[in-house]
Amino acid sequence: MPELPLHGVPTTHLPPWPADAVEALDAAHRSDDPVAGLREVAAAHPEFLPAWADLADQALDAGDPVAGYAFARVGYHRGLDAIRRAGWRGQGPVPWAHEPNRGFLRALDALRRAALAIGEAGEPERCRDFLLQLDPDDPLGVADA
Repeated sequence: MPELPLHGVPTTHLPPWPADAVEALDAAHRSDDPVAGLREVAAAHPEFLPAWADLADQALDAGDPVAGYAFARVGYHRGLDAIRRAGWRGQGPVPWAHEPNRGFLRALDALRRAALAIGEAGEPERCRDFLLQLDPDDPLGVADA
């Protein structure tokens, strides 16, 4: 039986990602065209959240907030599905300290940043609040965003 924290809500830990997806992601980042490589990784491993978060970050860094929003939204929704499969029931921590959780948290933060860039009212604040609910330690530094 999983150990429950004092507040009675278990911590959610996503399972480790498949080694072939992790290796493909590393290869994409080392390639001459990382964005094309990341797209190939996402197509081959659509459940692999780090690929969606990386695509969102690349698009935002390139000044394309609409593409960043789209990639982040996919990562966010796939991430919700993943944390629910891992036992999350709408509340409780999904800590950054557990490495497999980071793709979801990064996608959610990219969604926050993209929503801010396109001027979507309310969405950046909802994403910030959700990130702080999932990991109050604020490893992404969104509390003051």
